[in-house]
Amino acid sequence: MEMYTHLWRLPPTDLTLADDEVHVWRATLELSSAQVQQLRGCLTADELGRAERFHFEKDRRHFIAGRGLLRTILGRYLKVAPGQLRFYYTYYGKPLLTPEFAQYKLNFNLSHCDGLALYAVTRNREIGVDLERIRTNFEYEEIGKRFFSPREVAVLRTMQADMKAETFFNCWTRKEAYIKAQGQGLSMPLDSFDVSLVPGEPAMLLATREDPQEASRWSLEALMPAHGYAGALAVKGHGWRHTCWLGDKL
Repeated sequence: MEMYTHLWRLPPTDLTLADDEVHVWRATLELSSAQVQQLRGCLTADELGRAERFHFEKDRRHFIAGRGLLRTILGRYLKVAPGQLRFYYTYYGKPLLTPEFAQYKLNFNLSHCDGLALYAVTRNREIGVDLERIRTNFEYEEIGKRFFSPREVAVLRTMQADMKAETFFNCWTRKEAYIKAQGQGLSMPLDSFDVSLVPGEPAMLLATREDPQEASRWSLEALMPAHGYAGALAVKGHGWRHTCWLGDKL
């Protein structure tokens, strides 16, 4: 993780978010028992019930940490105690703040994997974020054929063996981030749009089949959350700038 720490800054005490900004937060979910207990105190009964449904203690702790950190981060923007925030969910499960916070026009999204979490926050823009650990023991082309577009599969096949893992997870995270930003869940087929995936090339939404103009309305950004992970950010619109904060340093 050390090679990426220069990208992630300590957050200021007075946190502000302009209309042309996107903030991305990285946080470990491997917290001390005292930290988990403190975050547990800001969760609702419903959230605590969800935590208890996890079979393994590690998963329960990660859920409590992830949810508590989300509340802590959003509370900083809204100037309210984390426990006062309330959420509701769209038909496809995307979390949103309840209407009493609508005046702030705050949009957010989150993703977590193997003890690491990303949170993305902005105003007045649809947003999605995804995080995956890059696995090497994986049938990249076989899985790609099932879910990726023909254009993406063709690119994946041309990559050298030592580049296939990064290429695959570039594609996967960018697709997931876009779907999450759209808020349609898996009702939107992964092969109904194309993203760039070659390592080192800019992240882009290249084409959308249902509405050919839709691709031009979105921006994609590759994220480097930690060594061995791939991440992606999808934001509706252009002309925004993003800052990366350390979410477990609040």
